[in-house]
Amino acid sequence: MSTPGGGAAPGGGAVPGSPVVVIGPMGAGKSSVGKRVAKALGVPFTDTDRVIVREHGPIPGIFADRGEPAFRALEAEAVRTALATGGVIAVGGGAVTHAATREALSGARIVLLTVSPEAVAERIAGSDRPLLANGGIDAWQTIMDERAATYAELAHVVVDTSRRPMSRVVDEVVTWLRSDAGTSGPEAGTTRRGDSAAGTSGSGDDTSTSTEGAP
Repeated sequence: MSTPGGGAAPGGGAVPGSPVVVIGPMGAGKSSVGKRVAKALGVPFTDTDRVIVREHGPIPGIFADRGEPAFRALEAEAVRTALATGGVIAVGGGAVTHAATREALSGARIVLLTVSPEAVAERIAGSDRPLLANGGIDAWQTIMDERAATYAELAHVVVDTSRRPMSRVVDEVVTWLRSDAGTSGPEAGTTRRGDSAAGTSGSGDDTSTSTEGAP
């Protein structure tokens, strides 16, 4: 899989030893992968969606009562706080749409998880994510298309999670991180910025993911 874009993340490229931020579309497995990567590295893990829920209540309620702009502002603050803590941080699918959040990500090592529509359809079935409430997989694809360029601009490495064993995905991310911000070659299914060959998904169990979280 080719890492889209090729430009540096805002404010510069990845800094070895800096926080790791996992981005990607809804249902890609950001929280599941991020938690396991943090455990493998022995560093803290923060799921910003869970922080928001703990401090402000259910995400669908925030969208309904206060609107998406208010939610994104809360999310940006949660991301800034998590970055100050360090370790591995999983952010909501739409976090990168907020300018303050993108600015806060400067210098972080950013891992983009991708997933095919076919694989994600099973993962988001029954989801209460606000932006999918009236559209299901079609809404997911529309949102993904809208955010794809931003994901591409920010990502330092891309790992596909479509129908791949969780352990393989985690191992690939950890290998990249331990190679001093990806200076060694990626494994199959992992692509660094600037690579051009399309990757393929491995076989095996799907990467598990929660249906909770921000769109």
